Amino acid sequence: MSVTQELVAPPAPSGWRRALGKARSNPTTAVGVVICVIIMLAAVLAPWLAPYDPAEQDIFNRLQPPSADFLLGTDQFGRDILSRLMWGGQISLTVSLGAIFAAAIIGGAIGLVSGYIGGRFDLLVMQVMDVLLSFPSLILGLIVVALLGPELINLVVAIALTAIAPFARVARAPTLALKERAFVEAGRALGFSHTRVLFRHILPNILSEVMVMGTLWLATAVRVEASLSFIGLGVKPPTATWGGMTRDGFENILDAPWLAVFPGIAILFLVLGLNMVGDGLRDATDPKLRNE
Repeated sequence: MSVTQELVAPPAPSGWRRALGKARSNPTTAVGVVICVIIMLAAVLAPWLAPYDPAEQDIFNRLQPPSADFLLGTDQFGRDILSRLMWGGQISLTVSLGAIFAAAIIGGAIGLVSGYIGGRFDLLVMQVMDVLLSFPSLILGLIVVALLGPELINLVVAIALTAIAPFARVARAPTLALKERAFVEAGRALGFSHTRVLFRHILPNILSEVMVMGTLWLATAVRVEASLSFIGLGVKPPTATWGGMTRDGFENILDAPWLAVFPGIAILFLVLGLNMVGDGLRDATDPKLRNE
């Protein structure tokens, strides 16, 4: 390798690979991964695994308790709770993954460019991000969905908007430090374009932090989607959603508590699993905690 290549090459990603290895060896992270994989597989394979049509009504079997025929019981319309949970997981995962993926790309690009340019531009962009951060996630999502309407794509837009500012902050901080590093200065001195410096030399070195942030914010996105569905601003019935199922269950909470309990447990386990994975990745990538 030539001297020039050594100067402009970014640090090797071996540290990130070591961090992933440490995260995999963490029992808490492993449990979180197992929980997330089970829930995701149940949602993805719902068309083949679900025992009943989630929208099929059977008034003669309404409010049936858990049994051999209906493992998690039925709702007030005789619909199978297990089947609706599995299909409802598709909505939660689609909205959450879509929103966080969009927020990571948009927010990460904003933070990357803002930190690299610096100066008044950086100050202005961060002030706009501070305005977005001043709104609680649920309140901002509620405002957007109330304005745009309770549609699937609008939920993705609403939740993504709440997560853009945190991703921008996370991407900006390491960019400010990396743009002063020797390999970046050498690249600029050799005439590399700003685009090449940003996306070939700086971006690979901040991806780990953005990925950890994405895992942690997935749990927040699941909670926000469930909360919006609970108050009637989610995907419209009869489409099954975990938040909507919890809301419907409250009408019969004394006679049929399983209507609200099982969707709540599904939300709890998915959020718990995502948080466990995110915490494990964060601890593995934090230099202060690597040797603990």
